[in-house]
Amino acid sequence: METLTCPRCGAEMVTHTLSSSLGEGEVSQCPDGHGVFLARADLGALIEAESDWHRHAGQHTAPMPRITADMTAPPVGKPSPRAWVETLFD
Repeated sequence: METLTCPRCGAEMVTHTLSSSLGEGEVSQCPDGHGVFLARADLGALIEAESDWHRHAGQHTAPMPRITADMTAPPVGKPSPRAWVETLFD
């Protein structure tokens, strides 16, 4: 895929490679957040990968701990992604 420029700001797009069980594709992203662009064939693979991610991302919950006086707050961490596509742009 050739290098694209953002139609809104003219910046050179950053290309990310998509890898899933369905194969590989490319997504071009505006560095200023104006959008993402991809080939029509890659859109189908992206939708399938997203559906597969949700199918296998069940609720992983831990049992509630017993509350004691010596407990401290857990460290603040990065929230888990809500969708597979969020993992592409870390």
